Amino acid sequence: MGTALNTILMITVALLTTGVINRTRAILAGRKGVRFFNHVNGVALLLRKGSVYSTTTTSLFRIAPAVYLGAAVTAMLFIPVADLDPLISFEGDMICFAYTLALARAAIILAAMDTGSSFEGMGASREALYGALVEPALMIGFATLAMFCGYTSFADIFAREQSFDLHLTIVMLLTAYLFVKIAFVESGRVPVDDPRTHLELTMIHEVMCLDYSGIDLGLIHIAGWLKTACFSMIAADAVAAVCCFRWWFAAPLAVALTGLAVGIVESTQARNKLARNTTFIVTVTALAALIFFIGYLLQLDINI
Repeated sequence: MGTALNTILMITVALLTTGVINRTRAILAGRKGVRFFNHVNGVALLLRKGSVYSTTTTSLFRIAPAVYLGAAVTAMLFIPVADLDPLISFEGDMICFAYTLALARAAIILAAMDTGSSFEGMGASREALYGALVEPALMIGFATLAMFCGYTSFADIFAREQSFDLHLTIVMLLTAYLFVKIAFVESGRVPVDDPRTHLELTMIHEVMCLDYSGIDLGLIHIAGWLKTACFSMIAADAVAAVCCFRWWFAAPLAVALTGLAVGIVESTQARNKLARNTTFIVTVTALAALIFFIGYLLQLDINI
């Protein structure tokens, strides 16, 4: 029962986060904005349509959306919602989670290159670069959690509420902030990318999907929501572990953390120039290393 509820909550977080982003952006801009579930209605419409394929593409282009969605769903099943158990759990599943998402990225990159389009090729090269740059931050963030909790499985790390410890609280809050920053990169949001733009020369994720339509495009959108939900929930679990380790607290917190953060940033900042994106992502990696170093020093509990 707990496993089923965990999966349902993860799907709910994925569906609600984009709605919160849209509503936050509309409120801060003084607009009425679109309906809260407008993104769901849009994808439902895409799922009822057929797909059109270019004659230059191969079967790789056709199967990539299914692989992309399948990898995102599998990654989602590793993540617990506070005190609930995930569907998949084993020692070292953090590494499997990271490279399952890497499989999703590889599938969409290869599909973009398969079109033979120069624009999609540029988007694919940028996606590959940003993925390589953000991977150390992701791994260091996992290492920080493993160092303090002593486990390499999400279910074990977030199996119970941690006793109050100032050092642990500081590290967990900083780690939550790190995973929110990683969510900006992985979901292609401002300041790294802007899903609302239509200028091919500056697009990253969206330009790789230009040749997709109908059900294939719908699958890609759903996978993007699930990826965002994964990082949101990891951040929320880190906060809940030292605050209120209950699923009814962690699930709304995951929606609020990323939904409000992305909405506020997209309303107050412009996207970076492409030349500055690498600096931004390397800064996130440096932040991850700094958090790990701070956690290591706090764990030593050196008395001076």
